[in-house]
Amino acid sequence: MKKLDTLFIGFMLFSMFFGAGNLIFPPFLGVQSGTSFWAAMAGFIVTGVGLPLTVLLAISLVSGGIQTIGNRVHPIFSTTFVVAVYLCIGPFLAIPRNANVAFEMGVSPFLGEGVITSLVLFIFSALFFGLVYVISLNPAKMEKYMGRFIAPILMVAMVVLVVVGLFRLDAPLQSPVEQYESGAFFKGFLEGYNTMDALAALAFGIVILSAIQKRGIQDRKQLTNYTLKAGFIAGLLLTFVYISIGLIGTKMASSGSFNDGTDILSAAATLLFGKGGTALLGFIFTLACFTTVVGLTTACGQYFSKLLPKASYKMVVLAVTLVGFTLSNLGLAQILKVSVPFLVTAYPLTIVLIVLTFFSRFFVSKKKVYGSAILFTGVFAVIGGLNAFGLDLGPVQKLKNMLPLASVGLEWVVPAIVGTGIGLVLSRLGKKDSYSDDEDAVAKAS
Repeated sequence: MKKLDTLFIGFMLFSMFFGAGNLIFPPFLGVQSGTSFWAAMAGFIVTGVGLPLTVLLAISLVSGGIQTIGNRVHPIFSTTFVVAVYLCIGPFLAIPRNANVAFEMGVSPFLGEGVITSLVLFIFSALFFGLVYVISLNPAKMEKYMGRFIAPILMVAMVVLVVVGLFRLDAPLQSPVEQYESGAFFKGFLEGYNTMDALAALAFGIVILSAIQKRGIQDRKQLTNYTLKAGFIAGLLLTFVYISIGLIGTKMASSGSFNDGTDILSAAATLLFGKGGTALLGFIFTLACFTTVVGLTTACGQYFSKLLPKASYKMVVLAVTLVGFTLSNLGLAQILKVSVPFLVTAYPLTIVLIVLTFFSRFFVSKKKVYGSAILFTGVFAVIGGLNAFGLDLGPVQKLKNMLPLASVGLEWVVPAIVGTGIGLVLSRLGKKDSYSDDEDAVAKAS
């Protein structure tokens, strides 16, 4: 495969990852972390860049991707978990979130008084999802549209905003808010969940592997190699964006109080460019959110059309766009309120599954190790998700709060290690699994 092809696939991957969460959370982290910015941003990059790329690598190592990995726990768990992830990063959360953010940044600032916002949102989302539907129908051309055209345009617009912002905004760093006074790295680590990119990588892995395979690459080791190269390109671009707009956030901290990252970037763009800055930022947000929605819609179409033989790819894409269109009219606040508890539950399970994948060749019985680790992790991941909904679980809550790392939101780590240890003991005492799925491929490539 040509180097230029790898570059464009990397650009396509970047444009698919680069959506609403990638823009709204780093500047808010910058405002809140202040002098603790670099520690907080390091944690954010671990889960916002490092984890998604690790997920892509794991997917490339195993034929069948996350479905096969989940089967090592149990087929029912695998299907339930993967379906939940696709619905989350697809029509129920990430897609409507991106569409709504595109409206809030690209259209809402230009509406005059007396305009019925809900009606304009309806019209905008109808046009937005109509275009998403048309482009998603031909996934073979995604690399051309997104890698060769949209991603470079998006990067040029981002560079203009960032370079001017870093040169003209010179306010000193403020003291961090209470959450970032100690444990800034772990706070940033948890904030990285909000990008949803590690979950998106579970789906995007199929799209990227398909793009590589269409260039005649079928060998598993070569697929992994090219996936790593494309992922590295996307990761560098994401890291640049996160650090840059995070720094803009630190320089805007003294300019007032802000509700979220969109407020910060809007204020910065207006300060730097006037009304033209509002238009530039709206263009960036709309383009970024659009490319992510196309990527997610395509991934959902490919997965569910295989899971449900009677549902064609075209039917699934139509269903995803219709549901996304409907939910995007609920408003951003409602969407974000629902997304956080799910992410707090899903991310620990994803991390454990992916980590175990890289060591699976050492397990006598993968089912026992995976099953035990996911059981112990899942209990506390679900408790964390319920807490995020505002539920206090009484005695169970006290037990959770006693665990190491509970103060930084990582109470599931020790149970995951304990569960893995128990699984290893049971694995040594039992028989070897009767199947090996892609154990050999993992061993050769790692």
